[in-house]
Amino acid sequence: MSHVIAHGGGVWSIAVPIPGNPLGHTLVHLLDTGRGPVLIDAGWDDPASWDALSDGLAALGTSAAELHGVVVTHHHPDHHGLSGRVREASGAWIAMHAADAAVVRRTRAAEPGLWLDYLADKLERAGAPEEHIAPLRAARAAGRSGELPGLRPALPDRGIAPGELLDLAGRRLRAVWTPGHTPGHVCLHLEEDHPARLPGHGRLFSGDHLLPEITPHIGLYEDPDDATVTDPLGDYLDSLERVGRLGPAEVLPSHQHAFTGAPARVRELLAHHEARLTALLGLLERPLTPWQAAERMDWNRPWEQIPHGSRNIAVSEAEAHLRRLVKLGRAEAVPGSEPAAYVAV
Repeated sequence: MSHVIAHGGGVWSIAVPIPGNPLGHTLVHLLDTGRGPVLIDAGWDDPASWDALSDGLAALGTSAAELHGVVVTHHHPDHHGLSGRVREASGAWIAMHAADAAVVRRTRAAEPGLWLDYLADKLERAGAPEEHIAPLRAARAAGRSGELPGLRPALPDRGIAPGELLDLAGRRLRAVWTPGHTPGHVCLHLEEDHPARLPGHGRLFSGDHLLPEITPHIGLYEDPDDATVTDPLGDYLDSLERVGRLGPAEVLPSHQHAFTGAPARVRELLAHHEARLTALLGLLERPLTPWQAAERMDWNRPWEQIPHGSRNIAVSEAEAHLRRLVKLGRAEAVPGSEPAAYVAV
């Protein structure tokens, strides 16, 4: 049974499931254009997800074969996964920001085991105990690298430039570059009157950048072939302010539900991360590795209850906050520490 919501003005959303993920589904948005329907994101590459997308399109009187294009907010597999299958069915183009397209190219070119090696080495440098790393090394040795999702993502045909008004017949959809969740994440501002005349400036397809009730994951950009020292949390906070200034009448995110009050939600998220940085700084009265910092930070459940894969995500998020504190001059790496430890200054 497809789950389709009409948002008015030639915009719908289709709930496409994410197997085994607590988020449940990705909201794939469909936008009517003068050259045919265009998807914003496509969902996870899984037979049940494809069936849900196909059923949703059928409920809207169309099909994958009739799609004109796919605009991808970012490269993660719950957003970009089905793009290639849509293109095979229809000849549709796929558009993505250059920074995420570069990640896609490197991912496709890399030997799958490289990702397990990279993750194991990264966790070791972060101070993870050997019993946490051992399953990754075992999976690598057993040749199970191919089980990781998103290792053969579709190459996009088109770029998305910041500030660009996308070439969509009869629509005004402008790209807003919002790095943080990924280096090439984009929100898409539909610069048209809200169909219900809600106050504000059009509607914003926010991807994972701005969600109504949960905080998007902001960790270090995971890319074995890119040694650039990035500041994803700094990128995200700057991007949040950019979106807040747009003042959209309504936000259509990729998870949860549509909502209003974007500037207030932006303020909540800015305050959340400032409080998180302050709390982490308090923990750094004595040197801590990223793993030790993650163990002590507040999450949505006690550390002992966080499963293996989610701990990897938590450590990456701790590292992003540590890097932000270092960049702000509020913390520093302890010289000669191995694994690296950080302390407040």
